[in-house]
Amino acid sequence: MTTTTSPPKVEAIGMTAPDPVSDARRRRGLRRMRTLAVSLLILAAVVYLLTLDHGGFLGFVNAGAEASMVGAIADWFAVTALFRHPLGLPVPHTALISRRKDELGRGLEEFVGENFLQEGIVRDRVAAAAVSARAGTWLADPGQVRRVVDEVSDVVAIALERVRDEHVSALVTEALVPRFRDEPIAALAGELLAEALRDGVHHGVLDLAIDELYGWLLEHPETVAEVLQQRAPWWAPGRLNDAVTRRVTGELVSWLAEIRADPDHRARHAVDSLLTQLAHDLRHDQVTQERTERLKQRLLDQPQVVESGVALWNALRRALQASLRDPEGAVRARLVGELTAFGARLREDVALRGRIDGAAADVAVFAVERYGAELTAVITQTVERWDGKEASRRIELHVGRDLQFIRINGTIVGGLVGLVIHAVTVMLR
Repeated sequence: MTTTTSPPKVEAIGMTAPDPVSDARRRRGLRRMRTLAVSLLILAAVVYLLTLDHGGFLGFVNAGAEASMVGAIADWFAVTALFRHPLGLPVPHTALISRRKDELGRGLEEFVGENFLQEGIVRDRVAAAAVSARAGTWLADPGQVRRVVDEVSDVVAIALERVRDEHVSALVTEALVPRFRDEPIAALAGELLAEALRDGVHHGVLDLAIDELYGWLLEHPETVAEVLQQRAPWWAPGRLNDAVTRRVTGELVSWLAEIRADPDHRARHAVDSLLTQLAHDLRHDQVTQERTERLKQRLLDQPQVVESGVALWNALRRALQASLRDPEGAVRARLVGELTAFGARLREDVALRGRIDGAAADVAVFAVERYGAELTAVITQTVERWDGKEASRRIELHVGRDLQFIRINGTIVGGLVGLVIHAVTVMLR
């Protein structure tokens, strides 16, 4: 029958799991320093006993040894009292950490808040960090740029994979469609159309439409003829229908050619006038606005709205994923180029670096002012969850080695002070 050893239940006291290797190293260091401090105390005691009741030079040695013992024992008591009761005796004001850990936690919280989380200190540290300059230097390495792009591409591709069709469907039906229903779009559409007309954006769209229609008519004359013949009177002779169809098709092609060649064609002005009137009516005519809203509601009532949204998302997602997963894809290449150019600007543009560092300082100050109290409160809350004895043991393991220097210094300084006091006593006699 085998037995298993359970790991220490550090969760119960709110402490992180210790690192056995680090703890073993700290324990060895603490043990060595304790041994050194105790050895000095024993050496002082031996010297004291060997020089007891001697005068002259040995009297000075005896006085120094006696004072060394006093200093060593006093400092041993002081260091030990931080973590436990010396010799197990419940002396008042000992075992301070285990008994007063909550007060110590609150004091540490106040200390951090008052001395570290202040606007001036935060801004100085952000300025000293030179975030933008370091980023520019780091981005000067093509390997680093490629690494960033690879990581971002992988993360975005994985994130896109996690989005399900039902998520998109729920977003459209529960968020977008209700918002579109409640939001009047006539006035907004009128403003957008008026702005496009002022900028002449519609001219390019109109040219594209005319070019496409003109090319299609030239490539598919039989389709045009078929459509026109289907609408011809049944009683008209076939030869007459063919002649009319050819004439209409030719006139239509010639008319489109004239519009293509003449930027000032009256048909273009007619389209401009029509669109201008539509933009005005969308913004100011109540009847047009009501008709637009009714059209919007009918469109939103169609089940194809959700299906189209999901299909559009899937098409966009597939295109993005394919490009992101291709090491030589367009998206990755664009990201590499943009990051490289941005790094070059950071290295060359002092004003840009100043703006970025200032923005970083503003963000840090905002975070400290808004969440600083919550951050420092973590110290108190964490310390309150600790078990007193375990916390004392862990803290001693981390700082106890350095505290042994207090005992060593007390032994040495005590001996020197004892020599001075003995010398003054001899002189006064």
